[in-house]
Amino acid sequence: MLFTLLLAFGLYGCGASQRDVMTLNQRLHNVERQMSAQASNSRSLHQNNKKKEQENRQQAAGSRVSIENMKEQVRLLSGKSEENSHRIRRQIKYLEASFRNLESRMARIEKTLNIKTTRINQIEAYLDIEPKTAGTAPKTKPKAISPKVLSEDEIYTAAIQFIDQENYEAARKKLKEFLKRHPKSTRADNAQFWIAETYFREKWYEKALIEYQNVIERHSKGNKVPAAYLKQALAFEKIGDKANARLVLKELIKKFPKVNEAKIARQKLKK
Repeated sequence: MLFTLLLAFGLYGCGASQRDVMTLNQRLHNVERQMSAQASNSRSLHQNNKKKEQENRQQAAGSRVSIENMKEQVRLLSGKSEENSHRIRRQIKYLEASFRNLESRMARIEKTLNIKTTRINQIEAYLDIEPKTAGTAPKTKPKAISPKVLSEDEIYTAAIQFIDQENYEAARKKLKEFLKRHPKSTRADNAQFWIAETYFREKWYEKALIEYQNVIERHSKGNKVPAAYLKQALAFEKIGDKANARLVLKELIKKFPKVNEAKIARQKLKK
């Protein structure tokens, strides 16, 4: 304002008109008003920038917290996956032990029955003794015929034929004979898988679970492992253990993502 007055007096002294002074004063007033507005805008922009900077810091801090939470969730999920896999293996081992005990008991019972049967036969033979009559020729025992030794192909083919005839017990005997005589055969994994299949078809799902696990563990490089995973999941589903069924399906997809069994597993998980 002082500059304005000095300028006004200077102009007045120089003979400037009053209208010129008022015009100049108005222009100066407009300039001051514009400068004041710009200063206000500058302060407002500074405050907004400061506010945005604070918000960005808060968002960055929130993002870091979210990332740490996600990392923690990943660690928890990994731990749960390992825990679930351990639980499946432990459950299968428990089933194996239970069936071994059951088979041992059945073997003892069978042995006892055989002893009693032998005694009964001896008693019956004693009671049925008849005196020999003159001229009766003694009976001669027929010569024992040694069983024919079957080849690898013949044993396997016979086992498959028994499966087609739904004679699963006979099929299992042939398949176990096949594995005993030809453990290194290229069809050993198939034979083990078919043993599991016979139990599955008989709806003895607990025993099928163990035999499918034998395919997975004993023939890990065979082509029947994906099918064993899938059928193991179905067996868990049949006995009502859906949690383990889902875990086995996920394990199948993880280890064999491109096989047809993995495609079926994905469809079942969606359901």
